[in-house]
Amino acid sequence: DFNSFITRTNTCGELRSAHVGQEVTLYGWIQYQRQGLFLVLRDFQGLTQIIIPQDEAHSHVKKLLSNAPVESVVRVTGIVSPRPPGQENPKMPTGDIEVKAETAEILNSCKKLPFEIKGFIKKSEALRMQYRYLDLRSFQLQYNLRLRSQIVMRMREYLCNLHGFVDVETPTLFKRTPGGAKEFLVPSREAGKFYCLPQSPQQFKQLLMVAGLDRYFQVARCYRDEGSRPDRQPEFTQIDIEMSFVDQAGIQRLIEGLLQYSWPEERGSIMTPFPSMTYKEALADYGTDKPDTRFGMKIVDVSDFLRRLDIQFVQNALSYPRGTVKAICIPQGVRYLKNKDLESLKESAKSRFNQEIVEIICRPDGRLKSLLTKFLGEKQQSQLIQVLNMQVDDVVLLAAGEHKQVCSALGSLRLESADLLEAAGLVLRDPTAFHFLWVVDFPLFLPKEENPTELESAHHPFTAPHPSDTSLLYSDPTKVRSQHYDLVLNGNEVGGGSIRIHSAEQQRFVLEKVLKEDSEVLSHLLEALEFGAPPHGGIALGLDRLISLIVDAPSIRDVIAFPKSFRGRDLMGNAPDYVTPEELEPYHIQVSWPLAEKEAKKN
Repeated sequence: DFNSFITRTNTCGELRSAHVGQEVTLYGWIQYQRQGLFLVLRDFQGLTQIIIPQDEAHSHVKKLLSNAPVESVVRVTGIVSPRPPGQENPKMPTGDIEVKAETAEILNSCKKLPFEIKGFIKKSEALRMQYRYLDLRSFQLQYNLRLRSQIVMRMREYLCNLHGFVDVETPTLFKRTPGGAKEFLVPSREAGKFYCLPQSPQQFKQLLMVAGLDRYFQVARCYRDEGSRPDRQPEFTQIDIEMSFVDQAGIQRLIEGLLQYSWPEERGSIMTPFPSMTYKEALADYGTDKPDTRFGMKIVDVSDFLRRLDIQFVQNALSYPRGTVKAICIPQGVRYLKNKDLESLKESAKSRFNQEIVEIICRPDGRLKSLLTKFLGEKQQSQLIQVLNMQVDDVVLLAAGEHKQVCSALGSLRLESADLLEAAGLVLRDPTAFHFLWVVDFPLFLPKEENPTELESAHHPFTAPHPSDTSLLYSDPTKVRSQHYDLVLNGNEVGGGSIRIHSAEQQRFVLEKVLKEDSEVLSHLLEALEFGAPPHGGIALGLDRLISLIVDAPSIRDVIAFPKSFRGRDLMGNAPDYVTPEELEPYHIQVSWPLAEKEAKKN
């Protein structure tokens, strides 16, 4: 009941023909006013047309409503009437009626707006952030926040009421965690000692399993100091879950059930179980560990076919241990892509992956146009067309080199090509389709980018090795697969989790011997694992990303009430802000001003 506890009788979105003749009291914002004859009143639920009285007896009401600026807050009491024949508005749920105003009150007048509160008016991102409370008046953002609230409520029901999970709040002030993203530091009154804001409640949820809680869940606030990264937020929300005595399949079934139960009806239904793919398959077929499976254009391996031919760059590539030749086929590329598009794709592969690309075009006569054709006879051309499943006017992009580099470059070109094809009018990805996918069997460790001789955790240091690979952990850790699983939706990672290490001995070995980390930082967790820790595992769903995909928002900022800007700033409250030396004194901190000024200029 939207009208409980308050003095309005109805919302602006609920009046229908059945209400004709009733006296109603509405509260809302003036969306639009026309020549002192009528106005449109808006609240969170919808719009109602208010007829401004023209008779002398109501002249004060006419004056009040005619002169009120747009977006002023008003109370209107009046009689619900049918609209005159031919004046109904089928686009408005309240379009069959209007309210004839009897009394009115301006509760708060609105000064000149920095922008109009209309969806079709283009506003700069900075202006929207500065006046976020005005931006949030738009129907789309209100819809996003309400849908988010409903989905979270359904998730709580599913986890707590149906499956016995316990909602536990974990601390926000903690200490540094080795590995992972950079953390925000919070000074303390002890000289030289700092708290960290947790990038996830990872350690606490594991400790709750050691405590015997069995099933934990939390709508958790998380923090990562990732600097200027597009479409990332320094503070974000995840649906955090941990269970004792569970395996990978158990977590996957739980999440499939959770999403099916909380999925909004207006977005259709989702089918379970979700398909699954190994990390190796994802990289080989899609060039990424988060494949968008709504469209084809999979990567094709042509190494075996081209190995027989005397092409120098192909032979050079295949002479390396992980050498390969692969390609993607762009359907109707000749028709939809311009020469400059193909050049930009090749330039992208060169600048981002240091990968040369050779293009092959299938002409209307069935012959190929490419630098490669001088090495191919007619029979070999038709065989290559078969291997690549080419049709007339298709364009193939071919790459030769080290396996991961080639796959990553082609995976990126696959997505860029899809964007170009869709911009030119060819629909490849159904915007109403939701393709969930589990990606499993990740490597447990990856070489560090800055120093490939050292290893880092592919997921985090608490992830358990694959049961079949446990012995390799001690002999050849680079070959160990993990019990880490990611949930992907339409090419976006929306969740990640793992079965955890529950042996103190194994956890210490991973930290000290493999990752070369100081295990003292985690002494509390290592000690807890020695007190009868049960086997356990869990997952975290990125709520902001998930909701943004469900509502098809251009950015995750559109599903967060008060997001930070691209640079991690709050443009409305102007945070972060300076504090005085006196305020810093209890924390034993001094600011190095030349450094601060340099930073301010950069921003």
